[in-house]
Amino acid sequence: MTTVPLTTRVEFVVELARRLHEYGTAAPRLEAAITLVGQRLELSCDILSTPTSIIMSFSQLDSAASGVAELTQVLRLSPGEVNLKSLCLVDEIADQVISGELDIVDGRRRLREVGVAQPSLTSKILTLAAYAVAPACVAAILLTGWAGIATASVIGFVTGITALSARKRSNIAAAFEAISALLATIIATVVAVYLVPIPVRSVVVASLIILLPGMSLTAAVRELSSQDLVSGTARMAGAMAVLLKLAFGAVAATQVCALFGLVPPTVPIMTIPAWIEWVAVPLSAVTFAITFRSPLRFFPIVIASVIAGYICTRVGGAYVSAAFGVFSGGLLLGAASNVFARVFKRPGALIREPGIILLVPGSIGFRTLSFVFERDVMLGLDTGITLVTLLVALVAGLLFGDLLVPPRRKL
Repeated sequence: MTTVPLTTRVEFVVELARRLHEYGTAAPRLEAAITLVGQRLELSCDILSTPTSIIMSFSQLDSAASGVAELTQVLRLSPGEVNLKSLCLVDEIADQVISGELDIVDGRRRLREVGVAQPSLTSKILTLAAYAVAPACVAAILLTGWAGIATASVIGFVTGITALSARKRSNIAAAFEAISALLATIIATVVAVYLVPIPVRSVVVASLIILLPGMSLTAAVRELSSQDLVSGTARMAGAMAVLLKLAFGAVAATQVCALFGLVPPTVPIMTIPAWIEWVAVPLSAVTFAITFRSPLRFFPIVIASVIAGYICTRVGGAYVSAAFGVFSGGLLLGAASNVFARVFKRPGALIREPGIILLVPGSIGFRTLSFVFERDVMLGLDTGITLVTLLVALVAGLLFGDLLVPPRRKL
């Protein structure tokens, strides 16, 4: 690689870091992957990754002992979103460049092509369908009744349309979460008052499941536990900002409805056939595979990981405690993702990210802030403690999974 100019190798590494960040790679894994790629390209690379920026300094590997960088690059980026298909493509391109199968210049060009690719019409339709189906599945798991399931699906469809609009208009994107929570609460309240009684709070939580920042909260705690303090603190602040917007939208809608006399009646716990839950979980797994844009050939493995994580949580929660259930689910998925990465030579995120979606306590964080906004501070404090407990249990499970099966691949 020494025959390749320094700037050419640096340009490839910078583009690779940009794409990994764009597709939702957490700071510890991104930094480790870039450092490893740099070494294989005979570069010494020091990197600092945060949710909104990347700072990298480069020097030749044989001159790194001087401690003075030859090039420094600063990237200002938007927070990334998990896109497993693109992440696999990026990972494959990096492997081909490192092995010599692909020229560095061609590798950088292909990385840029992955970055500028736009979602097809079919992808948009499938994403919109996932927005409608996932809330219905979660509503079934939360025992909201048939009317609650239907209402959550309608709200999810409206949220999906709002999400597609937010991609084109920055003014909508800034308040997207608050708008979605506002519309969800108003629609659920109107249905409960005028059509059929439903548990409004549970329906709203189910309908906003895709927007809840449980993944961000989990990533933040994991980064903090890995001593990535800057990235972890920034990601935690970003997740809390999303929760605040969701909670504010829901509480504001509740107050507006009350102003017009729309107060939903108290609804007892609904009952639906037990088999509905075991239809809802696999169906929700399919929607999460679509939402995370998993490669089609890995859909069965992704679906199996979601189901396995949920079963661990249910069994552990039933026989020990909710925290132990989440811990066991994280342990299983952490180890399984590393096994998958070793066997298939593809990022373990394909298993890990969709698998923990039903384990992350994003809904509890939403309820915590909702209670606080409603001045029920003690109940908010109680749910807040539950949130911290489950977050710690999940991160501990993932870390112990890495100990059980050490990751060979950095992603």
